[in-house]
Amino acid sequence: MNLKLETKRLYLRPINEDDEQDFFEMDSNPKVHEFLGNNPVTSIEQSRGYIKSILQQYKDNGVGRLAIIKKDTGEFVGWSGLKFEREVREEFDYYDLGYRLKEKFWGHGYATEAAIASLDYGFNDLKLKEICAAAYAKHTVSNIILKKIGLKPSGTFTFDNELCNWYVLQNPNL
Repeated sequence: MNLKLETKRLYLRPINEDDEQDFFEMDSNPKVHEFLGNNPVTSIEQSRGYIKSILQQYKDNGVGRLAIIKKDTGEFVGWSGLKFEREVREEFDYYDLGYRLKEKFWGHGYATEAAIASLDYGFNDLKLKEICAAAYAKHTVSNIILKKIGLKPSGTFTFDNELCNWYVLQNPNL
């Protein structure tokens, strides 16, 4: 996948195997996984496996999560982007908007900025009809971000025995 999105402060580019240490740093932090099932990774091999699944998404679906890189420092912030999702909502498939950041980058608006770029890419370049997202109901910050970028609350569902809020946004250009 050859793609580079750009925002005011960030680049979003395809994830690659060289990102394994950054993934491990991010995903081994229990705070990062507080609203992801409280199951942080414990080995670099787990991070490699996660990266392989993203690379497979690129091949199978032509879309997948993207690395977020700070323009001014070149630092790996986390990931954002779209994913063709088949597991969270067992009753249907959809394009999921997501993001995950290293803790030191929380609270700076990077998730919002990257998510907006991901929506623009999904609607303007991929011409998707709709983009969806899910967030644990108790994950206040993620719910705020999804509403701020324009996704519409569309009910709730249960995933991993947790109540989740469901969000949908129709492509405004179609």
